[in-house]
Amino acid sequence: MAGMDLPVAEPPLPSAAPISLRQPDTQRVPLVFASPHSGRAYPPDFIAAARLDTLGLRRSEDSFVDALFEAAPGFGAPLLSATFPRAYCDPNREPWELDPAMFADDLPAWVNTTSPRVGAGLGTIARVVASGEAIYREKLPFAEAERRVRTCWEPFHDALFGLIGQTKRAFGACLLIDCHSMPAHAAQPRHGLAGTASGGAAVADFVLGDAHGTSCAPRITALVEQTLRALGYTVRRNDPYAGGYITRHYGRPREGVHVLQIEVARALYMDEARIERLPRFGALQRDLTALIATLAADAPTLLAA
Repeated sequence: MAGMDLPVAEPPLPSAAPISLRQPDTQRVPLVFASPHSGRAYPPDFIAAARLDTLGLRRSEDSFVDALFEAAPGFGAPLLSATFPRAYCDPNREPWELDPAMFADDLPAWVNTTSPRVGAGLGTIARVVASGEAIYREKLPFAEAERRVRTCWEPFHDALFGLIGQTKRAFGACLLIDCHSMPAHAAQPRHGLAGTASGGAAVADFVLGDAHGTSCAPRITALVEQTLRALGYTVRRNDPYAGGYITRHYGRPREGVHVLQIEVARALYMDEARIERLPRFGALQRDLTALIATLAADAPTLLAA
């Protein structure tokens, strides 16, 4: 898994359309790939309102994940990415998971203010970045949350819903691969899984989340796990990530829609402190391209079983 690619520093982008959709000329396989957290288009007003610098805000990004999976259209599968950052609006949450302490006015009664994600400061509009630092200097108006949901969250999910429906109509079923990355501390298991030979806790290169077998057929999860292990990686299932809103909301195997969340350890490909690609980025990208090729070849049979 060694590579000779040079590190690439990629600064934040200016504001852009809320989604990027890379489509094959013709969709040839019942696969869709999504990267909801790799967006890096930071609106200037968001940066101005933040108490953190831009590097601090980027701690929440799944940096470069869209690039890791960029080969998908070449195998006949669309790749949908959010361009807006997760710290600005999180499409892997319900649309209205909001912390009332963040807002200057009262929230409507229908807003979900009590979810564990809200309690952790990581609702649809996050209170903190992934490393725990508070984002904002002052409270926000609820109208700002509404604007972000309407202009970011909804376009992403409109596109994702459309891709899933289009794929199911064309092929009879759909497999969505929900692509994420995890920081170094998250690669440790939470629940006392088997340790390494030295007795320490096993560190995972990948965590596969299928909502404990409810969002995706076990044969699909098993194929992904086997493919990654054959490439030399360590893999765990559902610990510490079993799947977020996208996995649980769209994953309905009995209706022909399977969703598998893939978490990639950032230490495999990036400098987390500087948010730069490491020299081995290219090697990981090639291995993930091999995984995409395997899924493209086997998905029709797996979904028909």
